[in-house]
Amino acid sequence: MNEFQWILFFLSIQIIHFLGTWKLYKTAGEDPWKAIVPVYNAIIFLKILHRPKWWVLLLFLPVINIMMFMVLWVDTAKHFGKNTPTDGLLTILSLGFFIYTINYQKKPKYISDKSMIVRSTFNEWIGSIIFAVVAATFVHNYFFQPYIIPTGSLEKSLLIGDFLFVSKFHYGARVPSTTIAFPMVHDTLPLIKTRSYLKKPQLPYMRLPKFQKIKRNDIVVFNWPADTVRQFFVREAGVKKPTDKKSNYVKRCVGLPGDKLEIKKGFVYINGNKNVLPDRARIQHSYTAYSSKGVSSRKLSQLGLTDFYRRFRIENITQNSYSKLSPYIVGTSGNSTDNFIVITRERGIPISLVRSLGLRISEVLEKSKELNLTIEEAEEIEKQGWVDSLVQKNQNVKTPNTNFFPNKIPFDWNQDNFGPIEIPASGQTIAINLSNLPLYKKIIVDYENNSLKTIGNEIFINDKKVNQYTFLQDYFWMMGDNRHRSEDSRFWGFVPEDHIVGKPVFIWFSISGINGGLSNWKVRWDRVFSTVGGEGKRVSYFPYFLISIIIWQGYLFIRKRKKKKAS
Repeated sequence: MNEFQWILFFLSIQIIHFLGTWKLYKTAGEDPWKAIVPVYNAIIFLKILHRPKWWVLLLFLPVINIMMFMVLWVDTAKHFGKNTPTDGLLTILSLGFFIYTINYQKKPKYISDKSMIVRSTFNEWIGSIIFAVVAATFVHNYFFQPYIIPTGSLEKSLLIGDFLFVSKFHYGARVPSTTIAFPMVHDTLPLIKTRSYLKKPQLPYMRLPKFQKIKRNDIVVFNWPADTVRQFFVREAGVKKPTDKKSNYVKRCVGLPGDKLEIKKGFVYINGNKNVLPDRARIQHSYTAYSSKGVSSRKLSQLGLTDFYRRFRIENITQNSYSKLSPYIVGTSGNSTDNFIVITRERGIPISLVRSLGLRISEVLEKSKELNLTIEEAEEIEKQGWVDSLVQKNQNVKTPNTNFFPNKIPFDWNQDNFGPIEIPASGQTIAINLSNLPLYKKIIVDYENNSLKTIGNEIFINDKKVNQYTFLQDYFWMMGDNRHRSEDSRFWGFVPEDHIVGKPVFIWFSISGINGGLSNWKVRWDRVFSTVGGEGKRVSYFPYFLISIIIWQGYLFIRKRKKKKAS
């Protein structure tokens, strides 16, 4: 909706309100004309309903205002004598138009004394639930949002199964642009798996004042700009979604507006200098370990490594035993039952299961093994006498491709050698030509809503011939710490400022094996109640939290005892 359409919509709401309530205002001792004055009519109506005047602010917050309307519709029916469960249900199902039947009674009766309103259990129950959802949605939209790490793109900085609180106010809470949506869910309704929102009407991008700017190497939650799926992890035909309903991603912001970024041999360089990461950043790269005697899985596990694969030869495999082994198998090789090889994660196959199935099984001692390691882990392995060499894997050969941003030939960048590329800043003007246009075309067309076409060697934006472009907002470059297992800006480009959701600040719970079924869950107590950022070793504040709860409960108990004695 454009500005004129929003004005018409707002005025229509005022007229609908006036036609349905003017007589109620009069019955309550207020002048009927007050029902037509925008904002003022809401203040007066809240007074009539014995509700605080500051509630008027909630009526202008998207999503929250819809629920607030329900509360006020039911309140209106109560204050004018319609307080049965049927009245409450009719009021909500009719979207408030049931109030018209009250307004156009011959003599509506207003209950001015709030204590005289007979409240049915059903109406009280409905009202309490709605208001609880309003409060929770307000916190969710403007202060903190719970979030679970679903993938390993930030492993080992943030782990799969970390439960986070994401601050909305650090970078300025974004006002939801989707005005009609089911509260407390993102893009899909649970169980029925249908869209949780209406695409129209949409508000323009608005953000509350920020407390801090995004800093280089901050971990940031944002809406995935390239999102074309209805549900996360479900592949399907392309879907166009509103910005605030695109899938939530979490990555590290390695490039800020105005930066010149380049990736060389897997390492990020900003404005010519190698990016210096914070203490808790655990950047991982892919390596190949070589040993003429075989790379031992047992010795890797003794070093605390957990991200590698193992191969087992099974001499007497059957369909029944294979079915029971399948939860541990990620792949197979071999072409006969006498030479059948299964591939597992680092934990392998439980010995108890092998024995119960009577399998003849042995691990294949590979002379080379693919590993995913931090630099510190790689240095530790190189110290071991049983490894001949350890080689970091890099895509050194650059060939034209469409896999990596800007996804156009003749660009030949890859995940290890990329750029240089300039990250646009709000108000920055750059010269554009056919050579660099693929880098900024998506910004110009999709993110900043311009028309663009080329005729010969000439570029036209909004039908005007141009050789430069001035950006309207800031852009950021996001990357996962797990460099070879992260779909990030290297694949789909810049993240616009209007896609920023918030800053992860706190890990309130953490479960290892969360995607492996309840029986595999294990609480990581050292991560519970710990901060996401900060310097030095991660510290869990959970023991301090428990101690404070015990002290508080002890205080309440002693206080209660003293009151009993005094009485």
